[in-house]
Amino acid sequence: MKKYIRPMAAALCFGTFVLMASTSSAQTKAAKLEAIAQQLNLTPQQKVKVLPILADEAPKIQAIKNDNSLTKIQKVQQLRAIHQQSDPQMKAILSPAQYQKLQAIRQQTIREAMQTRRGG
Repeated sequence: MKKYIRPMAAALCFGTFVLMASTSSAQTKAAKLEAIAQQLNLTPQQKVKVLPILADEAPKIQAIKNDNSLTKIQKVQQLRAIHQQSDPQMKAILSPAQYQKLQAIRQQTIREAMQTRRGG
């Protein structure tokens, strides 16, 4: 268990940065997706399946995070809805350890979205 703590913490910190950093550059978006693929230690076969799912989620997540008209609860609900839509696909593709890492990254994304609007 000890040997997993440091990589998990690094994955959480880096995952948050990767998922939440705002950008319009296609190159940067591709780099972010590649970074997530590395965090999850995806095989080439998994990459082909997972990266399009994450690429589809990314703009939706960013839009929710940046929408200051939403309350914290609304942001959480909407982010969870997005995650639940792709969850069955991700579970089928990822190993249990990879899926657990993805869940940690997603949970951090939700925390970040809640912090973007105080008093919501």
